Amino acid sequence: MPKIKTKRAAAKRFKKTGTGKFVHFKPCKSHLLTHKTRKRKRNLRKDKVASEAMERQIRRMLPN
Repeated sequence: MPKIKTKRAAAKRFKKTGTGKFVHFKPCKSHLLTHKTRKRKRNLRKDKVASEAMERQIRRMLPN
């Protein structure tokens, strides 16, 4: 059987942690920032751990 190719879009967006969980950046931080509060923008800086349902999809996209 041939090797399974990695989805490059997913590889750029998700990072695997040491414990095997997946981390990603929160959306909504690229534009239209003037009307968003300082607190909201600050909270968008942090990484977020993917949910279990999302994790199953990510594992399929990132076979490594």
